[in-house]
Amino acid sequence: MIYLDSAATTFQKPKTVPSAMTAAMRTMGSPGRGGYPAAMAAAETAFTCRSALAELYHADSPEQVVFTMNATHGLNIAIKTLVPRGGQTVISGYEHNAVTRPLRALEAETAVAAGPLFRPADTAEAFKQLIGPKTDAVICCHVSNVFGFVLPVEEVAELCRRQGVPLIIDASQSAGVLPLDLKALGAAFIAMPGHKGLYGPQGTGVLLCGADTKAATLLEGGTGSASIQQEMPEFLPDRLEAGTHNMPGIAGLLEGVRYVRKRGEGAICRKERQLAQLAQEGLRALPGVRVFGQPDLLAQAGVVSFTAEGRDVESIGAGLAERGIAVRTGLHCAPTAHRTAGTLDSGTVRVSLSDFNTQEEIRAFLTAVKAILT
Repeated sequence: MIYLDSAATTFQKPKTVPSAMTAAMRTMGSPGRGGYPAAMAAAETAFTCRSALAELYHADSPEQVVFTMNATHGLNIAIKTLVPRGGQTVISGYEHNAVTRPLRALEAETAVAAGPLFRPADTAEAFKQLIGPKTDAVICCHVSNVFGFVLPVEEVAELCRRQGVPLIIDASQSAGVLPLDLKALGAAFIAMPGHKGLYGPQGTGVLLCGADTKAATLLEGGTGSASIQQEMPEFLPDRLEAGTHNMPGIAGLLEGVRYVRKRGEGAICRKERQLAQLAQEGLRALPGVRVFGQPDLLAQAGVVSFTAEGRDVESIGAGLAERGIAVRTGLHCAPTAHRTAGTLDSGTVRVSLSDFNTQEEIRAFLTAVKAILT
């Protein structure tokens, strides 16, 4: 199989990831639940993973790194901490349902900063016009999961600091690929999955909490700490980590993070962009194909979406699947992004890359698309 759906989850993992997960199942108990070797091994692994993530994302302390089930879990914590029912929010025009559905559930008033694709200055200006003193929170994805558009989170963060408005960043498509600095950005929360660009397993995620952020709980339960009190602890990460930890997942995530740090985000990003550029050039050479991208990819990560005149995207995806090529088609859980880009009625075929893809795979993909369309 040629796997080109890493915006959903990376399929190929470093070999150390499954090995660490298997070892954790054999050797680890639950952190904070005892002083015996299996519990202590779990505690050490969890702390080592937090520390690696804190260093990678410039958190002041490992305690600011909270383990979640996925980015959606983290975004729900962040949104329900900062946005009261009926509150006011500003979001980008490229947000995922992991943002828009919690806001709908809260009946929030949501203004959309809908700048055009691959024009970050226009997006920043749209945020500038909408953020005001009554804004409860600003939410911005770092990279669009549909188009790979790199949004101007640094400029948005500066706007939020000026207005004193808390910022939530969805780093689902940028974690492990683009640099993020929690402290410099001053974000209240940054949410990310473990199973995408960090090359960990499904069922893992991370919520980075700003140093001064007072997080609200989404779940209550045992933490292995302050057990006499019947309220959740005030301190992080315990406040947001009720119940038993996913230690095989955390052990695998640690190895994924180690891979990213050793390989380097810059090197991974360059490779993904080179492959994306190759895909774009080949797709543009096909008659009737519309590619959503820019030739230099300065404001685009390793994601390419396209449509073909006279063909629905689902049939293209099915044809690729028959040839052993995995892509995603449709709305990609992000109707807001499609509404902004004008593709809500058609959806797109999405090609999303990882550090494990090759030029040969992209060429095979292009050959298959050409055969499907002719």
